[in-house]
Amino acid sequence: MTRTLDLGSGSEPKNPFGADEVYGVDLDTFGNENIRIADVIINGIPFEDDYFDYVTGYDFIEHIPRLLYIDGKRRAPFMELMSEIWRVLKPGGTLKTHTPAVPYSQTFQDPTHVNFITEATVSYFIVGGMIELGNLYGFDGQFELLNQYWDQAVPYHLVWELKKV
Repeated sequence: MTRTLDLGSGSEPKNPFGADEVYGVDLDTFGNENIRIADVIINGIPFEDDYFDYVTGYDFIEHIPRLLYIDGKRRAPFMELMSEIWRVLKPGGTLKTHTPAVPYSQTFQDPTHVNFITEATVSYFIVGGMIELGNLYGFDGQFELLNQYWDQAVPYHLVWELKKV
């Protein structure tokens, strides 16, 4: 039995890996009992450790701030989110993100895009990359890079496929 979690799922969580159980996290359940309400910037991902075989985020991570002050305390929500994803993935589990990225101007069009991703951003989360800096900045985990590519079907979207190690 495999499980997948789609972050920012909307009413129909995506399931590109064909998992047996499909869950979502969003700001509304949209009447779907497999979607949990959560603002992951503030509260993290509302599932237990090592629960999912897969986590996806389509047009999602660009909406997660890199730096935020809450009640006078400095936080790094993007690093915290990547740690949360690592936490809820089973060992060997896969993360797939699909996001508008630099250098394309469309990345900056939407005023809710507050996190600008480049081809080098992934290196802060992967073994053999700049993970030491990622850890220093608050990332608590390790991924292996399976694949990074520009999606030819959706212009200006960068895809990451990472494996929890």
